[in-house]
Amino acid sequence: MPTDFVDPLGLLELGGPIILLQLGLAFFGAVFVVERMFFFHRARINVGDLLVGLSSHAQRKAYAEALHEAARAPGPVARVAHAVLLRHHMDRSDLRDVAQEAGQLEVPRIEKNLRAILAVALVAPLSGMLGTVLGLTEMFQEMGGSEETVSAVELSSGVFQSLVTTAFGLMVAIPAYLFYLYFLGRAKRLFHRIERTGIEMVNIVCDARNDTGIVSIRDEIETREREDRRG
Repeated sequence: MPTDFVDPLGLLELGGPIILLQLGLAFFGAVFVVERMFFFHRARINVGDLLVGLSSHAQRKAYAEALHEAARAPGPVARVAHAVLLRHHMDRSDLRDVAQEAGQLEVPRIEKNLRAILAVALVAPLSGMLGTVLGLTEMFQEMGGSEETVSAVELSSGVFQSLVTTAFGLMVAIPAYLFYLYFLGRAKRLFHRIERTGIEMVNIVCDARNDTGIVSIRDEIETREREDRRG
């Protein structure tokens, strides 16, 4: 077995162009993972607190303040709430369509680069197997064309060189697939929050149109004050 199997430069020499391909896959996979990390970090938001704040503004008919609060909040959940608030004058059925369409527009942003990470996880081990097959084929061709007897040390050295690409491919594929599963779970949870926000915002806007007890008492107090001033 070669003594330089832990040397990265030695691995590049042993693996050949297949290792270069796998390094490229590892680089792009890392870029996609970091990009998704930043996206989901920015998308983190307390949906309950956001809905409570927007509901308070809607009950007071302060839609300008509600729009400002929704615009300040980051992430797709806030954008869906903002889309519903922009059309708060519509009927309930139309508001449901607005919420659904706004949620659908967020799907490509949430799923961005997820398939690319999955592709890295699938292609990396396949390229490793290709490198192994090519290495073994080359080794057996050299053995068949040589008139000298091949020793066990030389045979094991050739097998090791052939397996380098498979090992490196698995080293790239396993973390990539784990990150894919992690981001897929976060995406599903984000879809659920978007759906919840759309339903809640439709209910908040429609309920705010109806006269509640709080609004009636407030209107009654303002009416009495105006009458007292006139009297």
